[in-house]
Amino acid sequence: MTNPTSAPHHDKITSTMGVANRLRSLFRLFLLFTVLVAVALLSAITTIRLTIHGRQENMPKLVGISLESAQRITSVMGLEIRVEDKIYSTQYAANEIAQQMPPPGTPLKMGQHVHVLVSLGLPQLNVPNMVGDSVRAARINAMQRGLTVGDVTVIPWTGDPDIVVAQDPPPAATEVRSPTVNLLVSGGEEQPEYLCPRFVGQSGPEARVAVERNGFKVGQVIQIPTPGVTPGIIVAQSPPSGSKIGSDAVFSFQVSQ
Repeated sequence: MTNPTSAPHHDKITSTMGVANRLRSLFRLFLLFTVLVAVALLSAITTIRLTIHGRQENMPKLVGISLESAQRITSVMGLEIRVEDKIYSTQYAANEIAQQMPPPGTPLKMGQHVHVLVSLGLPQLNVPNMVGDSVRAARINAMQRGLTVGDVTVIPWTGDPDIVVAQDPPPAATEVRSPTVNLLVSGGEEQPEYLCPRFVGQSGPEARVAVERNGFKVGQVIQIPTPGVTPGIIVAQSPPSGSKIGSDAVFSFQVSQ
């Protein structure tokens, strides 16, 4: 005889095995899908690298061609030209590239800058003598001759301030590299500096005598209530002790009342 309870039990086992088989099938499909995605991604990366490498170009020679032509060439290659300066040249005509960086043959990167010097053609300027002129007069002189004033450096110098004491290029130079003249300008005689003494704790009259004896001036003297301090004693000073002062320093004191 057949046990009536065995059939349902057999059905449950069969159902459980079916679910397990379906889960295993789904897992295999998921694993296969993951592998395919990874392979596709790796293939895409490899393709991109090969494409970039295949499109990599080298820096062309720009020296000797016009600035406009150089800009068109580099623009097509995704590069940008930066004009760093314009110089006189006996080798290249006006508006031609005289120097470039990076040099020809250098491997390029997209968006890279190309730095160039552009020729002004043959130098046709005589540099005037600006030594002894004021800075303003030197600027006007340079402008009238097609020059520009570049760096103006001020240094301590005997004599009147704001006077040109040296220039670069020197006067009458004909082989100039750039239409720019740099100037060295007098700032006048350098003022001596002193180390400010300490007057705090001294009496006001004694400090005044010391200040004036050394050629300085005493300005404001303010009396302030200072309990426990003998009247007439300096409790604060300006400039502070230990600071550097010039010959035109004026001292101010706060004195106990």
